[in-house]
Amino acid sequence: MISRPPLLFLSSLAVNTQAIANSLPPLPEPVANNAVTKVITKQGEYLLSFMGLAEKKNHTAIHNKTWALNISKPDQQWQIKKPVPSSLTLKGRLASVATSIGSDAYIFGGYTVSIDHQEVSSPDVFKFDVINNEYTQLANMPVPVDDSIALGYLNRYIYLVSGWHNDGNVNLVQVYDTKTNTWQQASPFLGKPVFGQAGAISNNIMLVCDGVSIKAHKNKRRSYQGIAQCFKGTIDKNNPLKIDWRMVEHPTKTPRYRMAATSVNNKIVMLGGSTNPYNYNGIGYDGTPSPASSEIWLFDLKTQQWQIENNNYTKTMDHRGLIFHNDRLITLGGMDNNQNVISDVVIRKLK
Repeated sequence: MISRPPLLFLSSLAVNTQAIANSLPPLPEPVANNAVTKVITKQGEYLLSFMGLAEKKNHTAIHNKTWALNISKPDQQWQIKKPVPSSLTLKGRLASVATSIGSDAYIFGGYTVSIDHQEVSSPDVFKFDVINNEYTQLANMPVPVDDSIALGYLNRYIYLVSGWHNDGNVNLVQVYDTKTNTWQQASPFLGKPVFGQAGAISNNIMLVCDGVSIKAHKNKRRSYQGIAQCFKGTIDKNNPLKIDWRMVEHPTKTPRYRMAATSVNNKIVMLGGSTNPYNYNGIGYDGTPSPASSEIWLFDLKTQQWQIENNNYTKTMDHRGLIFHNDRLITLGGMDNNQNVISDVVIRKLK
């Protein structure tokens, strides 16, 4: 039996894992691997979904569609917005990430897939104004990455931690300054470089867990393997480029791929994902279909303790983010336990 760190019951953040039926409309169509975020505007709060993978799960199903839902008003429906622009020839992208600063959404990277299966990491960064339905192209990433995470800090800086660049993972922490439209490099990620990791930030502390690394072999091509690792990064309050990275005990010793994550009340929440790393069609690198998870991990940054919620109600994977709204955790689309791309807006209520 695998030993686990002590689990602390967090009464202030217990999760009701049964979804609230029909509280929000489904997405206009099924989509997975979409970048998601929430913005707060004078006209209300909007859920946003950018790009991703449609039902066919092949290179032709990769798109750059954008959808928005005003959740501040009753009976709202998803609105189709302008598609995300691209500097690359192929416009649709997978594994982009998004976050928000105030009323603006920021969209980073992703990768294109050609008919001959060539994959290219995009350097693109765009700011999206949902009210005016306008994109502004920003300074390119110094090192284009996809399957990374985007973490906002001080309503100004956005940290991209690790991720994939064209031919391999990077250990970089690239920091975008929304005020100056410039990039700098922060203290490198001390964990094994990965793609498809989960991460979130609370105040000046970020937590990054799991993902997939590259494994080298003597007489055959490299392979991919899940990595069970968690690292806490504390940003120096006097220098946003200095991060103190330290290992954190992993909650299960079993790695997850493409979980959804966010922060809630000085706690980090991670949910879903798969224990079997997979290609974008949901089939594992080992050739077997990848199962989705219903497990929810809660990490208390104050006590450094994990709580694990395990249920059999909602199993989802292939997420690029988790949204917190009115004591609810929200995932937009993804894949189900049978590797089907879904349009479900799944809500889990915090007690």
